Amino acid sequence: MALALCLLLDRRSDRAVRALWERLEADGVPTLLTHTHGHHVPHLSYAVLLAWEREAVRCAVAGLGDGGPVEVSVQGTVVFPRGRVALAGSASVDLATRQARVVEALRDTGATIHRHYEPGHWMPHVSATTGVPGSHLQGVVDAVSDRLPLTLRCDRAALIDTTDGATWDLPVVP
Repeated sequence: MALALCLLLDRRSDRAVRALWERLEADGVPTLLTHTHGHHVPHLSYAVLLAWEREAVRCAVAGLGDGGPVEVSVQGTVVFPRGRVALAGSASVDLATRQARVVEALRDTGATIHRHYEPGHWMPHVSATTGVPGSHLQGVVDAVSDRLPLTLRCDRAALIDTTDGATWDLPVVP
């Protein structure tokens, strides 16, 4: 069980990612459409917390102020262990700075940050698949590449419980 602080995509960007998920599902490749609880939304996670106090986290993020929408340039695909494939986003100076500020504010609440989301180790990405066999990787990479380059606009933020997809919208985009 984990809590993720996520940037959510605007309607155009959300539709683009969902269209990719639907194409992959039609090809027999599992995506977040059918993974676990089935309530996943296209997102970019700033941080994944392994231990936290939700209200303290919410207050800390609200205290950072609103940085406004942020755009993420996607130029390629990244393959993570266990067949997870994602759209590889650019780590602009602005985005990396914002993410580092968020992690520091979350750590100040006593939250435990997953090691992959520590500043300097974090790679901005939007998940495409959840576990694809190696024999299908080329098809997934081709499906992603057919849509590139792509600019995703993140215009909202939320806390999302990864266990059941429960979502708490945040008043700011940190």
